[in-house]
Amino acid sequence: MTTINIENLNNHLEKFHKVFLNDDDCLEVLAELKWSDGFICSKCGNTNYCSGKSAFSRRCTKCKKEESATANTIFHRCKFSLKKAFEILLLACQAPVISSYKISEYLQLRHMTCYSFKKKIMDCRENTNDNKFIARLISQINTKISNTE
Repeated sequence: MTTINIENLNNHLEKFHKVFLNDDDCLEVLAELKWSDGFICSKCGNTNYCSGKSAFSRRCTKCKKEESATANTIFHRCKFSLKKAFEILLLACQAPVISSYKISEYLQLRHMTCYSFKKKIMDCRENTNDNKFIARLISQINTKISNTE
């Protein structure tokens, strides 16, 4: 995973904002990554699905359970926008020296919100499977950003 020095951070975040205009743009990337190996229902194990009611969700054709793109990820039940969660992820992983106070100031979120989510990200990075998912997500985000240049 590449790190970004503080001087290049603003430039990188500007590019991020040009690519990720809203939560749906983030959901699209998350859904692509989550189901890149195919859909498997978490309830019954079925592999057939149809589109769910919400954006980028999938519904099992057997048991009818609907699963969002954020389910079973670090973004599950996130109380703030997915776009801001992606920004915290980028900042925490690519500019690890940045404090949660600076993240809070930049994103205009409560400090404890930023601290808690950054800690959640760092805890996930210690788990091998979660770390692979986070690394692939950051790679996909950076690829989308660099493709717009």
